[in-house]
Amino acid sequence: MATASLSSSSSSSSGTVVSDRRGIPAAQFVEDVRTYLSNLGLDVQSALAFLQERLQQYKLVEMKLLAQQRDLQAKIPDIKKCLGIVATLQAKKDAATGEPLVADFEISEGIYSRARIEETESVCLWLGANVMLDYSCEEATALLQKNLDNAKASLEVLVADLQFLRDQVTITQVTIARVYNWDVHQRRVQLAGTSVESS
Repeated sequence: MATASLSSSSSSSSGTVVSDRRGIPAAQFVEDVRTYLSNLGLDVQSALAFLQERLQQYKLVEMKLLAQQRDLQAKIPDIKKCLGIVATLQAKKDAATGEPLVADFEISEGIYSRARIEETESVCLWLGANVMLDYSCEEATALLQKNLDNAKASLEVLVADLQFLRDQVTITQVTIARVYNWDVHQRRVQLAGTSVESS
């Protein structure tokens, strides 16, 4: 019951509403632990277990987002390199000197071969899933630029998601500490109360 109520938008005990971001549930900052526990109808151990589970979920999402960020950070330089190659071919085509373009290209990691490029009217681009298509230099430039813009926009969103996620992790860790410390304080108060009664 408590899990369902916290998976949607949550609010702190001060009344400020915290919203989710792209499917990442927002953490609730707890000002008053007693009110927090009574609102959820949980005891301390159940609340700590729930918060630890939520923290682990945040960590898993963070790992996935970091992997996506690494992929995009590797993809952007490749797209820029392809744009540079297409621009070189376009410049060669525009120059129309009649001489072939001599270029070294990578066959596999660390292994290069030299090529003489006679025809610079079109280029072939790998689209993925073992698909290669022939494009004019202008079409290839437009497609690569669109892919570069999309990759940069996706990277910006990922960075913002990661920042939001880190904030939620911090809030959850603080909440765990506050609930735990409150519980320790309550036990000490009870222990002091029972020792006074017994003496």
